[in-house]
Amino acid sequence: MTALATVLRALAVTAAAGLLAVTETVTGAVAGAVPAPPPAASTAPEPKAPREFVALSSVDRTILQEIRYTTPHNFTGVPVDGYRQPLCILTRPAAEALHRAQVRLLARGYTLKVYDCYRPQRAVDHFVRWAKDLSDERMKKEFYPLVDKSRLFADGYIAEKSGHSRGSTVDVTIVRLPALPTRAYVPGEPLTECSAPRAKRFPDNSVDMGTGYDCFDTLSHTADPRIRGAQRAHRQLLGNALAEQGFVNLPEEWWHFTFKPEPFPSTFFDFPVARRSVAGH
Repeated sequence: MTALATVLRALAVTAAAGLLAVTETVTGAVAGAVPAPPPAASTAPEPKAPREFVALSSVDRTILQEIRYTTPHNFTGVPVDGYRQPLCILTRPAAEALHRAQVRLLARGYTLKVYDCYRPQRAVDHFVRWAKDLSDERMKKEFYPLVDKSRLFADGYIAEKSGHSRGSTVDVTIVRLPALPTRAYVPGEPLTECSAPRAKRFPDNSVDMGTGYDCFDTLSHTADPRIRGAQRAHRQLLGNALAEQGFVNLPEEWWHFTFKPEPFPSTFFDFPVARRSVAGH
């Protein structure tokens, strides 16, 4: 019996020691002595557009599209954040109103051409960062030759919110048919002032509107009295065609129109400009 008791006592001691080791391991892990590796971070999916948004091409394939902010040919000099593809996205009522205006203009030998449509908030944020960087003036000679960059906020050329982000605003012009192609901008090429006479501005297949697109100059004001003759007639043709379909012009920019009433009058969206944003709409 004494030998048996000795064996049992030894087994009990061994078991207790094992239990103590397991307890210490678990306690140490809980205390953080041996932290487990963190789970892999999950990438949040990009937001999609509400179903009220559509690609303009799904409503009217005849309207020309030259989405400038996907390219470096804009006042920042680089492609703008959020513009993944050269695509015009709008709320359906705005797209359908553009289609109605296009039908009337086609009958007169013209076509609409859009430069920008829905604009994500991240693009507006990009504009704001650029405007605050007073050292970056690479595109000044073309887009704001007469305006000090430090004045862009005060003069209203740049703001922290844009009606474009609500989805019913479009930057647009008209082109005489048959439409000739516009040559591509070459980064680093010599720049010419957007307010110069047509023959000296960067070439555009648009009719002569008196300034280039996105020209930060009072000459871009729709009713500027210095705009006369054919230039004024072209602005009036564009304005009347769109006003008949419910669009309202921004007086400071001959190219800027907002469809009224807006489906989203106070919502600023941030889904990217990409086909996947409106896939299936």
